Amino acid sequence: MTASFLLPPPRTITVAGAAVSYRDTGSGSPVLLLHGIGRSLADWNEQHRLLSTAHRVISVDLPGFGDSQPLRERHTLDALAAWVQGFLEVLTEDTAPLDSIDVVGNSLGGAVAMRLSVLKPARVRRLVLINSAGFGATVTQALRLIALPVVGRILLRPSEKTAYQTERALFVDRSFVSRERIDASLARGSGKGVMRAFREVAHDLGTFKGIRPEWRSQLLADMATANKPTLILWGDSDLILPAEHLEEARRLLPGASTHLFDKTGHMPHLERAAETADLILQFLA
Repeated sequence: MTASFLLPPPRTITVAGAAVSYRDTGSGSPVLLLHGIGRSLADWNEQHRLLSTAHRVISVDLPGFGDSQPLRERHTLDALAAWVQGFLEVLTEDTAPLDSIDVVGNSLGGAVAMRLSVLKPARVRRLVLINSAGFGATVTQALRLIALPVVGRILLRPSEKTAYQTERALFVDRSFVSRERIDASLARGSGKGVMRAFREVAHDLGTFKGIRPEWRSQLLADMATANKPTLILWGDSDLILPAEHLEEARRLLPGASTHLFDKTGHMPHLERAAETADLILQFLA
């Protein structure tokens, strides 16, 4: 972080009777940032610094992840999208109105963003999808195995080894696989309710064979019909959701703007933070 930007600590509000952790910076037209499965709002720290120069930037821990309490019901794509809508309604009660908002989502967060835009089309103005779930059937073997009931419980047990392997799979640049990130991964995996949320989301979206086609086909058909302004970003060396998904995205959403990052993994907003922010700011402008 630069000396001119001090990242404020997350705040806590109550949504549907449960505590929710979120961060709110900057001013201007609002942008909501949604993280991937098993991740947290900390993934967006650098984007807060870069995007807050022109926008109000809000990141949130999805229920069951980070410091947000899990849902009482099952964690499904529809449930998460409805929950985000509820979060925005509660936040609007305490702050400036959020009747229309741009939404940026990575991985699972991208699928949630798309579902939210279908659920509440007037709420979501534009979409930025970063290595988003939903465009292809292939997914890393680890996530396919987690969809299996017994095996999933074993794989999700937090350990130094799994934390390292998880972080290593996300980045091309090994400098991002730091001691700090491994410790944060361990802490996230040990959170109350995270194993249940992770398993339920993985089971809802996929099977051992890969991403379920039913929800993808319907969601993308709805997206194509809506033809909402969309920017799709991808890393060419993604080991979680391979870059071939971007080609499918271009076919299914021909009106979308796209960009493929060179020598980049699953999280361009971290590994190519400045370039990602520039593309987002240009698109939103």
